[in-house]
Amino acid sequence: MFAIAVKEEQYKTYILSDQPAQSRVEVVPERGGIITSWQVQGHDLLYLDAERFANPDLSVRGGIPILFPICGNLPNNTYSYQGKEYNLKQHGFARDLPWEVTEGVTKDLASITLILNSSDRTRAVYPFDFELAFTYKLKGNSLEIDQRYTNTGDRPMPFSTGLHPYFWAPDKSKLQFKIPAVQYRNQITQTQHPFTGSFDLNVDEIDAAFTKITGLAATAIDHSRRLQVRLLFKASYSNVVFWTLKDKDFYCLEPWTAPRNALNTGLHLMNLQPGAKWETQVRLTVDFF
Repeated sequence: MFAIAVKEEQYKTYILSDQPAQSRVEVVPERGGIITSWQVQGHDLLYLDAERFANPDLSVRGGIPILFPICGNLPNNTYSYQGKEYNLKQHGFARDLPWEVTEGVTKDLASITLILNSSDRTRAVYPFDFELAFTYKLKGNSLEIDQRYTNTGDRPMPFSTGLHPYFWAPDKSKLQFKIPAVQYRNQITQTQHPFTGSFDLNVDEIDAAFTKITGLAATAIDHSRRLQVRLLFKASYSNVVFWTLKDKDFYCLEPWTAPRNALNTGLHLMNLQPGAKWETQVRLTVDFF
């Protein structure tokens, strides 16, 4: 019923499947621990730019990238800690580093656990010791992403974290959204706008930050494909970001624990004490109508 397979391509890819539900997930640990594909009943739910994915020098545009230890970007890609400046590029480094597979389960569900530990490379831009553990769980029409963050160092560890799912939408004019907020901030024009369930998809780029959310779920309804994707998240996620580009067959609906530049401002920033662990979860479900 549940299975985990491995295929050797450019990158080793782990395939989780629930055969009766006709659902499957593909995970590529060495390319940022990313989920590259999620299918249910033959429907592809995620977008993936295959050319960017094949180029290790480029960040992946597609799948579900992991954002850590920041979400978004910093002014001049810079932050200060104890009087020293560090450079950290947009969304951090977790999405670019190889993760290690530590466990696979095929009883009652299909799941795989990936680990990322701090290293000389991470400490050069983020002077903290950590272990991240992500467990991807597939069952039926749901994909659950359980996360554990551990401070393995001797000083408090500031961070924010998030996910950046790229959902496939060949006809974005038929999309409708339920996001638990009444307004958003346009990050391009730095202006506030009321939210009524849709966006002007004729503009070149939409980068909308919902910083005052009132619920723990966001839904995207795709009337052209007759399906809806529901994103459920823990209360630790204080922001939801919507992002898309004109003439691209994707939209992103992203849960973040903190807004852009939190490493400098401290707004909603997590501070994990030495030896402490913190857990959170995001769950994706799809329904057809």
